[in-house]
Amino acid sequence: MKYSSNSILAFTPQNKESELILNQALLFQEALGKRIFITDIVKPASIFPQIFQTEKVKNRHKEAVDKLHHFVRGIIQKEIPKEVLLRIRYGNAVTTLIKESKKGGYEFIIVDKSGGNFKSALSQSEINKFVSKSHCPVLTINKDFPIKSINTIIVPIDISQTTKKRLYWATLFAKKFNAKIQIVSALNVNIDKTKSLAFKNAEKIKKMLLERGIECDVEILKAHNQARHTVLLDYIEKKNPELVIIRTHQEYHFSGKRIGKFVSEIIHGCNAPVFIVGGSTENLPVDFK
Repeated sequence: MKYSSNSILAFTPQNKESELILNQALLFQEALGKRIFITDIVKPASIFPQIFQTEKVKNRHKEAVDKLHHFVRGIIQKEIPKEVLLRIRYGNAVTTLIKESKKGGYEFIIVDKSGGNFKSALSQSEINKFVSKSHCPVLTINKDFPIKSINTIIVPIDISQTTKKRLYWATLFAKKFNAKIQIVSALNVNIDKTKSLAFKNAEKIKKMLLERGIECDVEILKAHNQARHTVLLDYIEKKNPELVIIRTHQEYHFSGKRIGKFVSEIIHGCNAPVFIVGGSTENLPVDFK
């Protein structure tokens, strides 16, 4: 089964802060064995019809690509590998990223969620908008809390959501990084954890992962009148994983609404990279080598 183009896009503005973003993006690219498109998005130089300034446009584009090449080469301190490709896109950052997610054939897109005042930093609302409308999964990283490897992956589950897509990605990351998966769910009803539907579902998932050769544990938390995201964020802070995998509700993508509070709070509430599965991903592969 063919899935996608075996490529990742990393939004990497050309500034000092992006050195950390680039290094994190390359960590994932190397571990997963994918091609990566290091992409900067700049504002068009002019709204004057490009047909009347074709040579100018070509020259400006070449200058922009050369500048990006110099920027990346200066950070990695070696020749740029053939698996690392450079792209310049023009327009609004969020709008352009949404378009790229639809037509680019990427497995996922990497963006920095740390915010800040540096040029081209995406705000929380911009991150939320992109995640809600992206046609492929999104990996949000925090440049201020870089990781060197992935040892633990936390996958929160909800009995109202399907897990197929999350299981594919959790399996892929676990295999490539030799990581352990922690399945976690927060109960807001006062019943024995082992008798809950969440526990039974989690145990089924655990069995599937163990059959794939992946170490996996299950943790059922009691919410005790707290919001689910609060309970899960406390747990994530305690366990300090290197990756969290969550899923958006599909209806948000098709209705055009922004992501819900739960997804937003998990993305922005923890320092670890958060991989958000949603959009229109189909035909997931069954080979997890």
